[in-house]
Amino acid sequence: MSRASGGATRPDVPGTVPFRFSSHAPDEGDNRKGHGSAREGYLVTTTFASFGLAPTLLAALERAGFDAPTPIQAQAIAPQMAGRDILGVAQTGTGKTAAFGLPILQAILALPGRPAPRTCRALILAPTRELAVQIETSFRAFAGGARLTTLLILGGLSRSGQVRAMAKGVDVVVATPGRLTDLMDEGAIRLDETRFVVLDEADRMLDMGFIQPVRRIVAKLHPRRQSALFSATMPPEVAGLAESFLRDPVRVAVAPQSTTIERIEQRVELIPAADKRARLAALMRAPEAQRSIVFARTKRGADRVAENLVKDGIAAEVIHGNKAQNARQRALNLFRAGQVRVLVATDIVARGIDVPGVTHVINYDLPDEPESYVHRIGRTARNGADGVAVTLCAPDEIKKLRAVEKAARLTLLPPVAGETRAPAPAKAGPRPAQAARPRARRPRRTQRAA
Repeated sequence: MSRASGGATRPDVPGTVPFRFSSHAPDEGDNRKGHGSAREGYLVTTTFASFGLAPTLLAALERAGFDAPTPIQAQAIAPQMAGRDILGVAQTGTGKTAAFGLPILQAILALPGRPAPRTCRALILAPTRELAVQIETSFRAFAGGARLTTLLILGGLSRSGQVRAMAKGVDVVVATPGRLTDLMDEGAIRLDETRFVVLDEADRMLDMGFIQPVRRIVAKLHPRRQSALFSATMPPEVAGLAESFLRDPVRVAVAPQSTTIERIEQRVELIPAADKRARLAALMRAPEAQRSIVFARTKRGADRVAENLVKDGIAAEVIHGNKAQNARQRALNLFRAGQVRVLVATDIVARGIDVPGVTHVINYDLPDEPESYVHRIGRTARNGADGVAVTLCAPDEIKKLRAVEKAARLTLLPPVAGETRAPAPAKAGPRPAQAARPRARRPRRTQRAA
């Protein structure tokens, strides 16, 4: 199939409305149809066709069931197609992959020739192998059979196969930082001709200790590149990385940081730790629990939960960082295909893994990081569906639950008898009057004789 080309988004294209970008928030009450926010320069569109995407991409989107751009896609695609860098703040499940993938594919399809040996035209960095696999799968689907090459570079897959593929040159590389730096050190890949770069789930990379490898990778990139950074939250470390990585970026955001999805029914059950196994089995036997993800705090704990479910007559697969890549992918494929209804996992899949039709998320253990709660329950209620999130909270986990409530800005469990909660900070006011103390008189200094 020949390479297609496409034009930029124009104000006279049907299906677009003015939208203005700056550091200011849009005016409230200014969301009337056909009316932009208080930020001008690009366009929010109501159809993918109005972006000016190539026919190959539009046909692939239609086959994949993409009817209209999500808010993050509507905001991010047009400025990227105009050559701007993007700083995106969005929760998981908002359509980020298409938001950065479609502009990259549009640009690559219009390029002549093939990439040079050991180079790639686009690089997508992801914190986990599962997310990298999902991104690469989406890129192939969006390309719609066009003559475009993609490659996964991550641990658990054949290193020699990755080296052989890079020797020919690749259009799009999707990688985790560890394996990519290994191949860079071996001279198997050069990044000096890479023109499109995306850091996805940047805050998760920070949590996993990948910031220094990411900085090494960024230092090897072509200086005249187009870059995008997407993150669910924006801690100071990620903001600092964005400042050094992006040039005059357009900032797009579609949801407040660390807030939960409104379509999820959330409930907490206060339960002794010893009773969690029986309660989980009862929840998983319920007919409405068609496809469930159960989160455990540790790898060993996840194995134990899965083993107990199997012993209780409930088929389950388990996925965590100690599993080989082929075992992790097999478990995900079985779960995605509906051959098992329960997937037990650590927080390795708390972000970015889009398995359709997840009806329930069970927090068997409270997470150590409060923000992980939002990403865990975000595995359900995707693509407009509803979902249920149940947290099994042992008495010794109440402190973690309160930290989750603070991060998510909601109340999940009323005060418990005997619970000691930190008092609310007192309002600033006049200081209480104090009894006046007599001031000690200093001895008078005697003047020295001349």
